[in-house]
Amino acid sequence: MIVAESLDRPIDIGIEAEARQQLAEQISRLLADTQRLYQKTHSYHWNVTGPMFATLHAMFEQQYTELWTAQDVIAERIRALGFYAPATSKEFSALTDIPEDTEVPRAEAMLRNLVDGHEATARTARTVLAIAERVHDAPSADLMTERLQVHEKTAWMLRSLLAR
Repeated sequence: MIVAESLDRPIDIGIEAEARQQLAEQISRLLADTQRLYQKTHSYHWNVTGPMFATLHAMFEQQYTELWTAQDVIAERIRALGFYAPATSKEFSALTDIPEDTEVPRAEAMLRNLVDGHEATARTARTVLAIAERVHDAPSADLMTERLQVHEKTAWMLRSLLAR
């Protein structure tokens, strides 16, 4: 559940309160997807083994660093809309459809899991983008466009490693 910040002065940025809440709820889903992807990618960085160890270890580090940084930008957009950003593992788990791993997968499964996660996150960003465009929220739309570029490119690169 997303909670509005209690303010002495109402927010008047040209987006109605109901639209701001809808945006904040959907951006919270993006934050949860990003957090889950960050956790998976960092875990894979630590635990990858096999003939592609060096390549995957380095690539996963670049990816989790980007995801870590993105979380802050995403959370700050929720705050700018006047709502508190989710911050607990319980909240994130409730907001994301990206599954947690129950064991350490082999390198090829790691790649497949990350492709699925990045594609799911791209779908979430598209949902937010449609809402942002409808209510003329350019900052949220710009953020979603940026996130889409990152997730689509990352999914493509990961899929390329799986090609035979």
